[in-house]
Amino acid sequence: MKIGILDSGVGGLSVMREIHQLLPGIPIHYVGDSSWCPYGNKSAEVINRRVFQITDHLIERGATLIVIACNSATIHSVGPLRDAYLLPIVGMEPGIKPAAQKTKSGVVGVLATEASIQGEKFHQLVDDHAKGVKVITRPCPSFVSLVEAGTLDGPEAEGAVREAVDPLLDAGADVLVLGCTHYPFLGGVIQSSLPSGVSIVDTGIAVAKRVQSFIPQDSSSDSEATIDIETTGSLDQLRRILPSLLPDLAVNTASCSL
Repeated sequence: MKIGILDSGVGGLSVMREIHQLLPGIPIHYVGDSSWCPYGNKSAEVINRRVFQITDHLIERGATLIVIACNSATIHSVGPLRDAYLLPIVGMEPGIKPAAQKTKSGVVGVLATEASIQGEKFHQLVDDHAKGVKVITRPCPSFVSLVEAGTLDGPEAEGAVREAVDPLLDAGADVLVLGCTHYPFLGGVIQSSLPSGVSIVDTGIAVAKRVQSFIPQDSSSDSEATIDIETTGSLDQLRRILPSLLPDLAVNTASCSL
């Protein structure tokens, strides 16, 4: 077994971290498409093209399971990808269902990208799982830029978070959904901006458990498996920010020419 993971940039590393924690003996190959980041403001056609190119690249290098660690890419591409490939494809979606179950105020705030909020799949999630709950969305394009730059705290991050979060709190939201895999890397700043009684929903752990369900028990090695991380963007930039994003993991890094 080998797990292939893709995202528009480094955000999916938050999901990769959860997967590796559950399955440390399974090798992982991650591709961050930072040269095309963010996907959140791209057309469905562009997102699909990139997702298929990267998936082919991962399969050619031995991936036996693909994780789309990006909400925007999942919304547009998980269906076509599952139609095209026989291997397991694990996507992710904003945690509307657990948030709707958790809210006491009846108001849920969703921090997400434009593509996630506008997608039909998102509206279907709300219709299916949030009946009787008011769901307020807030696009946060600056969050992705901050994480890609390695700015995970400080005045700039705090200002961006307050600008996004305060309107949701003012509207009565007591649960905030992190609808993009980049956002958990700002989790510390987001959490510190919240009053008591307001909680955060992140689906990274749920995705890791879904991946685990596809892995035969005898596939995992007793030793820690290798993690290969490629970027279509600047390799120097990736290496600069990785110690902040994955401080406890040893990884191999390389450029990807896709």
